[in-house]
Amino acid sequence: MPLNLAACLCICVALFAIVGAEDPYKFFNWNVTYGDIYPLGVRQQGILINGQFPGPDIHSVTNDNLIINVFNSLDEPFLISWNGIQNRRNSFEDGVYGTTCPIPPGKNFTYILQVKDQIGSFYYYPSLAFHKAAGGFGGIRILSRPRIPVPFPDPAGDYTVLIGDWYKANHTALKAILDRGKKLHFPDGILINGHGPNGASFTVEQGKTYRFRISNIGLQHSLNFRIQGHKMKLVEVEGTHTVQTTYSSLDVHVGQSYSVLVTANQPGQDYYIVVSSRFTTPILTTTGVLHYSNSAGPVSGPPPGGPTIQVDWSLNQARSIRTNLTASGPRPNPQGSYHYGLINTTRTIRLASSAGQVNGKQRYAINSVSFVPGDTPLKLADYYNLGGFRVGSISYNPTGGGIYTDTSVMAADYRTFIEIVFENPENIIQSYHLNGYSFWVVGMDGGQWTEASRNEYNLRDAIARCTVQVYPKSWTAIYVALDNVGMWNLRSEFWARQYLGQQFYLRVHTASNSVRDEYPIPKNARLCGRATGQHTRPL
Repeated sequence: MPLNLAACLCICVALFAIVGAEDPYKFFNWNVTYGDIYPLGVRQQGILINGQFPGPDIHSVTNDNLIINVFNSLDEPFLISWNGIQNRRNSFEDGVYGTTCPIPPGKNFTYILQVKDQIGSFYYYPSLAFHKAAGGFGGIRILSRPRIPVPFPDPAGDYTVLIGDWYKANHTALKAILDRGKKLHFPDGILINGHGPNGASFTVEQGKTYRFRISNIGLQHSLNFRIQGHKMKLVEVEGTHTVQTTYSSLDVHVGQSYSVLVTANQPGQDYYIVVSSRFTTPILTTTGVLHYSNSAGPVSGPPPGGPTIQVDWSLNQARSIRTNLTASGPRPNPQGSYHYGLINTTRTIRLASSAGQVNGKQRYAINSVSFVPGDTPLKLADYYNLGGFRVGSISYNPTGGGIYTDTSVMAADYRTFIEIVFENPENIIQSYHLNGYSFWVVGMDGGQWTEASRNEYNLRDAIARCTVQVYPKSWTAIYVALDNVGMWNLRSEFWARQYLGQQFYLRVHTASNSVRDEYPIPKNARLCGRATGQHTRPL
């Protein structure tokens, strides 16, 4: 639904108060509705954006301002969040409940985002309730500015490939199971761009090279991606140009995004695209089609097999993914010009997951705290000094105690450089995402992390990304430069686990009130909970 003229004028004035007029801006109008979808052959209630499942891609260029008006035509509150978009100095726009008031049914909210100093492949998704199990997601691509060199020729085509495990049940039924304190059953299938087996097709011309931006937007499982008879050259991971290594198949853990180049160098026919689950019993598999424009026939032969439960195979592949130090990122200077390995860390934070029951219901936790949302988004409660949460309500280290619930917020100081160690004592693979940041994945290995583990860190060309896996009974270490003030969600990407508490908020704080450090609250910000009746700011 388009904004009326007065609303448009207010948004434009607010925009120029926040962002530089020299950067281009793009406008989007999205209407979010329910609609019937049949991805696995049965009718489901999907969440559509402008009638599309998945939703429309966002195409942008570094530093673009994205003005996205979202009208909620559902019968329940709704929010969209931006996986990998850093929203620098502006966590108010992050689109999770800890930062942003939900959009009520029949109302709209206009996000004002800037993809400041970013390139790469990301996605958006619905963050409330269990809406992600119904759709409402889509791809985000941020191209380099024309004068910034890219370390590979322009591809002949550029495809978004959204893969993920899927349930036949409606999201309301899945949410009800979790609300009763029960676990979800095993997913029913895997989708490629919203389609079941052989439903997704990508057309290529023989002899040309194409870019595939692969994102695992699923709910739980790591997935392996491969194309029959074709190699994939990895070129970018969540905004970082990589050393260009060639793979026959690629593990994409839940929440992660990869860009690969594929050259159509085989005889003219159709070839299987295969996506299968990793570390599961049974193994889920689905297929799509790589269609040559001069194809002489359909796909033939069995779909190519891939790795199944091998952890070492996946760990070795993960270690092989490294930053291209000489390539430019969003700016002309080489990605290797920031020598993260020479910076002393100011704090080590160890985060351990756990699963258990609280009052007879299934819960999940980090450092024994299972997150429960407050009655007011944390960012607003903090901004207006409304209380309702306690900074420091989650420890910097595992406590070893039983699980308990709290609105967990961890304190962090602006412009510090920290080490975070994710410890996974459980026998499943885990995946973690930190909003507002990209971090260096300096190490991962099996067993228990100790200070001696630092001797094996990659302090030269570790990949910088925003979502990282932690293998069963293993650890993963990251370095983070806390250069983005705000209230930032750190969560499990295993969606049932984050829904039932495996998340918290990192409050990156400065005493400064300068707009150089953090933008003021948006003029059009919705106010809810105990923030109702407060004022945003004058135009």
